[in-house]
Amino acid sequence: MNRTAFRLSGLVAGVIALLSGSASAAELSQITVDWATYNPVSILLKNEGLLEKEFEKDGITVNWVQSAGSNKALEFLNAGSIDFGASAGGAALVARINGNPIRSVGVYSLAEWTALVVPEGSPITKVEDLKGKRIAVTRGTDPHIFLERALADAGLSDKDVTLVLLQHADGKQALLRGDVDAWAGLDPLMASAELENKAVLLFRKPEYNSGGVISVPESFAAEHPDIVRRVLGAYETARQDALARPEALKEALVAATKLPPEVIERQLERTRLTTTAIQPAEREAIAEAGLALQKAGLVGAEVDVAAVTNELIDESFVSPTP
Repeated sequence: MNRTAFRLSGLVAGVIALLSGSASAAELSQITVDWATYNPVSILLKNEGLLEKEFEKDGITVNWVQSAGSNKALEFLNAGSIDFGASAGGAALVARINGNPIRSVGVYSLAEWTALVVPEGSPITKVEDLKGKRIAVTRGTDPHIFLERALADAGLSDKDVTLVLLQHADGKQALLRGDVDAWAGLDPLMASAELENKAVLLFRKPEYNSGGVISVPESFAAEHPDIVRRVLGAYETARQDALARPEALKEALVAATKLPPEVIERQLERTRLTTTAIQPAEREAIAEAGLALQKAGLVGAEVDVAAVTNELIDESFVSPTP
């Protein structure tokens, strides 16, 4: 009798979960998803219409919005303008610390996508030389976090330099015009500056890149868990397609960015599309970014970075990649 009751309870639970999932989908008529040139998988996801195909039977339309940087994606999420946003993991953590109620539910890439960049012929040869200089940076992004960590390693802080707050594309142009002495770069714009304008990557440290996460508003994750799983499933399909058809991925990025193929090749050389699930190493990299900013005085000493990292990351929506 106990075994029979157990089986019946399991069946009932499954039916309830199925019905609640259907109800969740039925409550929505549209989902809004961002795409970004720093998120190669999102380009294929959009171009191939994978989400449109996934939700067609539910009558759910897909609205696409471009994010120009992590800061914009996180602003959109906080304002409720998008349901799924792509940002750097460290940037998502800082946003959560600052009260943005998001959950990071998946990964879109693990990339060395930022470095400190100086123009060709610059007398600046090491981070210490940046003291007193003007640096273009996009606040609230991985390049910003990277810059703060690089300065701290050199015994400096952002009080020793002048931060010129610009979006990534404007930061690149400011560097090339000579308006700033250095730029906290982001691919593919950084690869473009490097190859087309002979800019120099002054300081690189791959482990200071916190990787890219897919985040959703906490309320959306709670109310529509089945939608979150299905979007991540489509992301996984796009990731596998990107690995199976690298030329198609490159062509899609060239078309989206209007940059030469060799620039996109450089971006993709520094990009790993190994998982959609948030792995322990990615969780650690995100937490380390928060701790580094706390040490630099940019995150309050009272903040429990480990606890907020746990609040941010939700691994329940996607299975770990084998």
